[in-house]
Amino acid sequence: MTNNHPNVNIKNILLDAVTQLRNAGLREHLQLDADILLAHALGQTRTFLRTWPEHIPEPAHLTQFQTLLARRCLGEPIAYLTGERDFWDMTLAVSPDTLIPRPETETLVEQALEKIPPDATWHIADLGTGSGAIALAIARERPRCKIVATDISLAALAIARHNAARLKINNIRFAAGRWCDPLGNEHFEMIISNPPYVHPGDPHIHDLRFEPLTALQSGPDGLTDIRAICTEACQHLRAPGWLLLEHGYDQGTAVPAILHELGYQQVRTEKDLAQKDRVSFGTCVKPTEKA
Repeated sequence: MTNNHPNVNIKNILLDAVTQLRNAGLREHLQLDADILLAHALGQTRTFLRTWPEHIPEPAHLTQFQTLLARRCLGEPIAYLTGERDFWDMTLAVSPDTLIPRPETETLVEQALEKIPPDATWHIADLGTGSGAIALAIARERPRCKIVATDISLAALAIARHNAARLKINNIRFAAGRWCDPLGNEHFEMIISNPPYVHPGDPHIHDLRFEPLTALQSGPDGLTDIRAICTEACQHLRAPGWLLLEHGYDQGTAVPAILHELGYQQVRTEKDLAQKDRVSFGTCVKPTEKA
């Protein structure tokens, strides 16, 4: 569709876009996807689209929208096309260097906040922080706590730092390295992580093809990184410190088993809003020297 015809207004552009998305094989949220991309290209809100359906976009804006739409038709996630994603009560910058924050990860944040007193001055570590979503949400809700957010990806850490600066959240320190390696001799009241947990045969892996593979897959059973974190975390937790992990919907038995095997106590698994096993946690009672 070109914009040299009077019918090329917002209303007809969106109708055509939904048809293109459907013809490309996409099935869910077609209208929402079209709305978000057009609003982004126009630099407007979705309310603007509804208020001014007869508005004819400038040629440059329409070209940008058509480029974004073509990429969406190939399956590229909306968050990467717009460069942002809402999580908790924040809008976060994201890029292909980071996983896209998902609603189910808010279950992990909720479980952490249930355990952290409102006026706590805990030291908390977020391992594999990516865009910083988990660390930022906890730091925002518990401003007296001090958070260390780690990631092996320098590009991801740059995005996380950008998000913290944009949101003016100052109680987070970022550190590069794999899992607990950057923690040195520090000890914490809580360690939290949304690590890779997808196994190579997972039927959803094709849908995740645009996201960084190293942040998704974890060995032949999807549990390699979870085992490593469970093993390492107890050396950095002040007894009885909490370890909380997000995991796959089909790992609600395996992850608690790992925690039990390593001596964690108060082990439980919580479901997300879709009633799927999503977060497992436990306390480490092994005495550690305070930093």
